Amino acid sequence: MPEIELISFKLCPFVQRSVITLLEKGIPFDITYIDLENKPDWFLQISPTGKVPVLRINGKDILFESAVINEYLDEITPPSLHPEDPLEKARNRAWIEFGSTILMTGYRLRMAKDSDTYDSEHANLMQLLQQLEEQLDGKSFFNGNQFSLADAAFAPVFRSIVFLDRHFKTGILDGTPGLKQWADNLLNRPSVRDSVVDDFDELSIQRLKASDSYIVGLLRA
Repeated sequence: MPEIELISFKLCPFVQRSVITLLEKGIPFDITYIDLENKPDWFLQISPTGKVPVLRINGKDILFESAVINEYLDEITPPSLHPEDPLEKARNRAWIEFGSTILMTGYRLRMAKDSDTYDSEHANLMQLLQQLEEQLDGKSFFNGNQFSLADAAFAPVFRSIVFLDRHFKTGILDGTPGLKQWADNLLNRPSVRDSVVDDFDELSIQRLKASDSYIVGLLRA
């Protein structure tokens, strides 16, 4: 087994995807946290995009982009977390990209500076989640009863949404009972629970307050 180091920012949902995959596959790894507001030079030298996650293998080989990292981790440790059928595998990859779209829409919602922008992004997010609800069609996990890389990709989506619903008056999962159940299934899974730092919620609220986002005014008492 190669030596694996995951370079991370504590609140990054894309890093969480790779942590979940590492934990699901039982791959030993070290994690190194950086400050994205003050990226160290050594990180900029190995990350072409300047983003996390970055996977460093045996201290020298570099991979970036969470979907690519997860595909690599899946291929080096059987059994696969992808469907065997080529069409189903491709479909899973497509919906993983859809999950990235949801993550970025949620980010724009959290960072919105005024009510109009917030309301627009909230509507966009609700529309995307309704599409996902129809695709899920009542299944326990994305492909049925088996956890997959698609579930690893969507778990941080639901962590973010449940965080917002817990601390702010957002109602994002209202009207999507299937997604609520899927979220529960994912968030109760050990690999998902252990994919974030213990003070994830506190750090997330601090970051939102520092950004002076509109959503801070919706903080529950």
